Amino acid sequence: MTEKEARKELMRRANELDPTVHVGKEGTDQGLMEEIVKQLKKNRLIKVKVLPNSESDTSEIAAEIAEATDSVAVDVRGGVIVLTDKRTWNSLSQKKF
Repeated sequence: MTEKEARKELMRRANELDPTVHVGKEGTDQGLMEEIVKQLKKNRLIKVKVLPNSESDTSEIAAEIAEATDSVAVDVRGGVIVLTDKRTWNSLSQKKF
């Protein structure tokens, strides 16, 4: 499976999910990162909602979160970021059919 196909599969799975983490005007802090790590360990795929009053751009926040939590930002659309853990990303993108 190529990265494009893996991204497509994860987006299909994320279609049913609701955002469970919200980034507000304070931006990203240590507590938010810990919560994201905890949810990624439990669910492997989560959505993060960036509220309109946030200081930074959504794609910048996605890159910051992915780096700090050792995860992969699968997609950024509007104010929603889809994140997955690296283990899930690697297993899907390296799967052969």
